[in-house]
Amino acid sequence: MKVLGIDPGSLVTGYGIIFSENQIPHYLSHGLIKMRRNDPLFERLGKVFEGIVKVIDMYQPDILAIEKVFFAKNPHSALMLGHARGVALLPGVLKNMKIYEYTPLEIKQSVVGYGQATKQQVKEMVTRLLSIQDNLTYDASDALAVGICCLQHLQGGLHKRGVA
Repeated sequence: MKVLGIDPGSLVTGYGIIFSENQIPHYLSHGLIKMRRNDPLFERLGKVFEGIVKVIDMYQPDILAIEKVFFAKNPHSALMLGHARGVALLPGVLKNMKIYEYTPLEIKQSVVGYGQATKQQVKEMVTRLLSIQDNLTYDASDALAVGICCLQHLQGGLHKRGVA
């Protein structure tokens, strides 16, 4: 079972691909979809959509897992993040993938064991759990953390429902 974890953003969207073998998460890939701040929003959203489509086509994940957004610095940021999240979900919907969403609290509890963990703590645990040698960005480590959270919920029978 392969999971595509996504950390949505209107300037940087992180993604990570992991799979489970004997209930142990294993690293496959990660990356960033970067946009230019001065590009119009519709162009940035198009890049997010196209980037996620390419990742899905390349790795053929079974599940798309994405972070729920509960907090933004201001209403404009929340709106931009909502747009990015929507277009990041769309390729999974169009490919009839199972889709799950998790709050930042759920993700941090799954990966670090503490819901108020810092981004650095999440990054360090993701690096350890997946035996990654690269120096991950926070966007990539957050995306991989979403994937780890999803696998833990699936293996523990904790899922109530998907998004799609």
